[in-house]
This record gives sequence, structure tokens and C-alpha cells, in this order.
Amino acid sequence: MAAPDADFRYTVPKSSIIGPQNTVMRRTRLALIAGVVLLALPALAQSLPPASSLRPEMRPEPRQAEAVRTVATLVTVSSQASALAVPTSIRPQLRGTVAPARPAAAATPAPPPVTDQGFAEWMRGFHTRARAAGISQATLDRAFAGISVNARVLERDRNQAEFSRALWDYLDSAVSSTRVANGRTAFAEHRTILDRIESRYGVEAEVVVAIWGLESAYGANRGDTDIITAMASLAYDGRRREFFEEQLIAALQILEAGDVGPRQMTGSWAGAMGHTQFMPNSYLAHAVDFDGNGRRNIWSDDPVDALASTANYLRHHGWTTGQPGGMEVVLPDGFDFSLSGERTKRSAAFWHEQGVRLVGGGRIPDHGDASILLPAGHRGVALVIFDNFHVIERYNPADAYVIAVGHLADRIAGAGPFRGSWPREDRALSFAEREELQRHLTRLGFHTHNVDGIVGPETIDSVRRYQASVGWVPDGYASLRVLERLR
Repeated sequence: MAAPDADFRYTVPKSSIIGPQNTVMRRTRLALIAGVVLLALPALAQSLPPASSLRPEMRPEPRQAEAVRTVATLVTVSSQASALAVPTSIRPQLRGTVAPARPAAAATPAPPPVTDQGFAEWMRGFHTRARAAGISQATLDRAFAGISVNARVLERDRNQAEFSRALWDYLDSAVSSTRVANGRTAFAEHRTILDRIESRYGVEAEVVVAIWGLESAYGANRGDTDIITAMASLAYDGRRREFFEEQLIAALQILEAGDVGPRQMTGSWAGAMGHTQFMPNSYLAHAVDFDGNGRRNIWSDDPVDALASTANYLRHHGWTTGQPGGMEVVLPDGFDFSLSGERTKRSAAFWHEQGVRLVGGGRIPDHGDASILLPAGHRGVALVIFDNFHVIERYNPADAYVIAVGHLADRIAGAGPFRGSWPREDRALSFAEREELQRHLTRLGFHTHNVDGIVGPETIDSVRRYQASVGWVPDGYASLRVLERLR
């Protein structure tokens, strides 16, 4: 385990809900009224209870896997705990800044009506496909006995509202004093088994516990939706049929193996299961029977298999034992901000020559090439991030989530809060505002990529070049100030 340290070592969080705002001034009275209404949304959103799983944003659909990157200062949170899973992520759909579900255009046809007859017809066809995939008829009979379409699951999938929240607000919740205290209690309670897991997989125990804390509040919110029913309902709905049929086949393979019974396989409405919220296909690839009872049981009150499975997942994706995900640093006066960003990787010696120091004043340790991350621009906390940062991204690609996991891990291990400050007077841009920012940058020739509302490395670079052109600090921070200047 990492020794307690005041520095940020593993980095990762997200979980507050702030309604999207639109500050565009309109010339007509009607638009002004609309603006007033929108300005009232944040207060409403803040009154909502937090999602059972702290996720900075909705997980991307499979086809978006390569695009899922987000500036850590903005957190887009689904109104639900989870959504779609991606091939590179354990989660159904929540990370960094993935494009949220967008309102249907007027010309978009309404979804087909849900009927018992339609579901029965789909199920007959699916049974044929499932048997061709090796699922026995006995398993199909057990799994589908008495189930029907879950209309609530379909409603939640079709109406995933976007709420944008600033990173620091998310961290206030994700790494709250209560979550830290509960994490230390959970760590102490399971210390013996956690030491064994760390020894077996080489993943620091506090990192595993931090993921557990963010995903299910240390097992308190594992989800109680019947997974077979949910996956069948979403596959029948057809909006992402291929993806959810794949997850449903995986869930049936889990039943076929005897790890859990059909009605004991529960989780979120979007398919994430157990203490650390594995999707069915991720379970098949990475779940382990650590307690040796013959079943990979991530659903029981005993979290041992789930925690070991999470460590196995991180190891599989390249975790380096003893390497921090990130550490808080202080940048010198005159720092060249064009060097910031995860695409620029340099040695610890290079950053030392540039005058970058750990927040406590020491040298950056040599854990290989590293990047300087400014999740809230030059006025916020600065981090040096290593390869393990990107390993945690495989669990959830949102920078906010990764920062939260790392920071919560540090706090559980005994470290203090970040020493730097955040620009708390700022607010997160809504999805529509992020698209608007990209359109302005494109119009001015600074952005040559898609207008997709995703603030990833390309957009950050575009913002940085625009900031330099107007004499601002080129930190790449896609803030409301930048958008207003573009307007």
C-alpha cells in the first residue's frame, strides 16, 4: 500500500448534480423568460438525491469508446446511476464527458409501442440466437420464467437527463468526510482479505476500496433491478439492441456457469452488478472466485469476490504496483502551459528542470514519463499523472472519476485534502454550451474536429490555441469565460 501522504497519489471522483444552465442573452422577451427558467434549474437539481453510484457522467455507447475523454473540470452526470457499458470500460455508460442522451428532434419517430405480443415475438427470436451462442434451453427457461418488459427501465433509458456539475462540487460529494470515514472503516474491517488481494494482484488495497466506495457506497447501493429482465427489456426496445443482447447473452452464460441464480442476479437498471458494478461481459472476462467456494459471487453481502475481481480488472489493464495514479504539484511562475495536458509526457527530471514540485516541496518521483493535468485550468489544483491514471480510466474514462478514485484512496490511506484551490465561482458548461463553444472555435479555425459536446484532448488543444491568440493563459480550460469571449 502507498504510505499516507498529503500529496495526491492515485486520483479520481464525481457525483454532484447541477442542472444545465443557459446564460445566452436573448433579444426577445420570450427568450429572456426561457433564460430565467433555465437559471432556476441548478437549485432544483441540487435538491435531488445523489445517484447510488457516483459517476461524473453517462457512460458512452460502444461506438463512442474512442471518443470518451473529458476535461475533469466539468462533470456530466446522468440522472440515473448508470447507463451503457463500453468495451474498454467496466461501466455501462458514465465517464468524463460523454455525450448525454439528446432530446429527440421533432422529425424523429416515436419509439415503437411496448406490447406483450411484441416482447413475446422478440423473445422467440432471441431464444434462437441464444441457443446458437451455446445457451441451453434449461437456462433460458429458468432465466425467462415469468418475466415481462420492465417499462420503468425503458423510461429511464429513454429519458436520461443531463445535469452538469463542476469537478470541485463532484469531489465535495465523492470524497466527502463521510465517504472517507466509511472507507477507512471498511478498509479496517476487511484488512486481512485486502492484504491478500493486494499481494495476489499487485493493486494497492486503498485503490480497490476507493472504487468500491464510489461504485456502491461500500456495498450499500448495489442495485435491486433484475438484470435478465432489464437486459431483455432494453434489447427488445431496439435502440441499442446489439449491445444489450450481447450483455444478455453474457448474463445467461453467468447463469449457465452456476455463479448465481436468475432472480439473485440484480444490479442497476442498465446492467451494472454487484459491489463494484461490473457489466455482464466484464464479469465474464475478469470476475474471480477469490474465496474458493466455487462461485464468482459479486452480489452477496460478502464483498471479497467483487473486490478481488476489481483488482484483477485493473491488473489486466496494466496496473503498475507502487506507482501513483497522480500527485498534486505546484507549478512555477512562468510555467509553459503549452506543456500541460495528458498528450505531453515527459520524465520526472524534465518536470523538475521546469520547476514543477510536489505540493509539499519535494521532487516528482521517477515512475516513468508523466503529464501535467490542469482539471480546472491554471487557477485550480495541478496534478502530475502517471500511467496508472489511465488504467483507472479503463474502469471509467471520466477524468473526474479517476481523480476521485485516486484522491479517495489517498484519504483512506491517511492523506489530507488537496492543498490547492478551485475556481468555485465558475460553473460547468451544459452540453449545448460545449457544442456552442466547439462551433465558435471551428468558425474561427481553431477546431477541426467534430462538434460533439465532448471536451476531450482535441477540444482542450483548440481552446489552448484560442487562449494564446487573445493573450490569455493557454491552459486549455473550457470555461464559461472562454465561451463568453468567443461569443
